[in-house]
Amino acid sequence: MKYTFDQQYFLSCLEELLSVPSPVGYYEKLNPVLERYAASLGVTVTYDNKSTAYITILGEDTSKTVMVGAHADTIGMMVRAIDGDGKIRMRNLGGVNYANLEGETATVHTRDGREYTGLIACQSHSVHVFSDARTLPRDENTMVLLLDERVSSKSDIHSLGIRNGDYISVEPRFQYTEKGYIKARFIDDKAAVACCLTVIKYLNENNLKPAYTTVFAFPYGEEIGLGGTYLPQGVSEYVALDIGLIGPGLDGNEYSVSICAKDATAPYDYSLTNRLISLAGKAECDYAVDVFMNYGTDANAAMRAGNNIRATAFGMAVYCSHGMERTHIEGIKNTLNLLLAYILDI
Repeated sequence: MKYTFDQQYFLSCLEELLSVPSPVGYYEKLNPVLERYAASLGVTVTYDNKSTAYITILGEDTSKTVMVGAHADTIGMMVRAIDGDGKIRMRNLGGVNYANLEGETATVHTRDGREYTGLIACQSHSVHVFSDARTLPRDENTMVLLLDERVSSKSDIHSLGIRNGDYISVEPRFQYTEKGYIKARFIDDKAAVACCLTVIKYLNENNLKPAYTTVFAFPYGEEIGLGGTYLPQGVSEYVALDIGLIGPGLDGNEYSVSICAKDATAPYDYSLTNRLISLAGKAECDYAVDVFMNYGTDANAAMRAGNNIRATAFGMAVYCSHGMERTHIEGIKNTLNLLLAYILDI
């Protein structure tokens, strides 16, 4: 059975979630937004000491608890040093690819709540000036943030309240095209968060309960391998809702949902992954099963932390992961269908 979801709700939710900065460990702005969405859906948000947000929905059978994790953190940077001429040096949070950040707008978030925009540039920023402008590697040793302020010294930067350790977020640039393509930074994993909220809305509007008590988790450390390391008591299954990958040797594409059989570290649980594959067929999903390299999820982190769980992962596949990503609304619909099929255990 294929389900029909509120597409406009998903897109509006995604656009707003993308607009709220949440690089690794920076939960200050997004958690209040999650609380607002939860309240509008008639559910509440709770937190652990790591500020992971949880929404718990009691199931028809409360003797079993499953978790769906959609990480709320994105890649980003921190201020690591300030040059004498006022240029800001950055340290990455997660798998930042500086080559595709060149020319992008970023925002510095000071510890006292001030914000300043700037331009991410290579120190050899112009072919008219630097002979190595085309060849210099783009990494944290060569990339700088030029504030959109009249500054020319370290003291000028300090006078703005900016210090080492301040967070830096990147402009998401959300677009939805008339052909159904979604383009933005941080589809990984804000699209999965929006999927969770859209499914909760579907349950609410159709007076449905999950088959088992279901905890939706939104952690802030997936991009550095820490998101799923702590699980609330009683969770026996962890399903990471995260992006799929597109590339040579992979069957996934933007229009289907990708089920991950193995990531960079280990295979996912045999029977639970088989159940996802069976559910994908029952829910009439276009789906692919793939093995990913250079990739991990919160479900993987939960296993490595020694939690007594079965774990698996699936989600919409994207082009250009950790860059300006692209997926398609059909891939979102297939992901939503598989997510609801899993929650209802059809």
